[in-house]
Amino acid sequence: MAVPGSPLDPRAQGCNHLIREGAVLVQNADDILEVIQMFNRGFEQSVERYIPDHLSADPNDRERANLTALLSPVPVPVDELIRQSGFSAPLVYAILLELELIGRLERHAGGRVSLI
Repeated sequence: MAVPGSPLDPRAQGCNHLIREGAVLVQNADDILEVIQMFNRGFEQSVERYIPDHLSADPNDRERANLTALLSPVPVPVDELIRQSGFSAPLVYAILLELELIGRLERHAGGRVSLI
């Protein structure tokens, strides 16, 4: 991206050269937003392509219930919950975050959690 300058101003030579070489001509803020949105669309599509389905962190009710059943008022390491549940780490962390946000989970030192 480059903002054009006067051809008579030697300070504008760099920007004008970039435009001649194919840089996006910027005349206002909308031009910049258009380029940013174009890059964001491409980035989102490429990221979605590389996330395997088995790493989905969108828990269902059964998964929530199964993980909650493994919790108690006694703190347990998150790694142990992952092992016992057989769920992926992103899924376990998503469920724990949901419980924490509704005020049912407390985090403790050493990566342990418990029900409130």
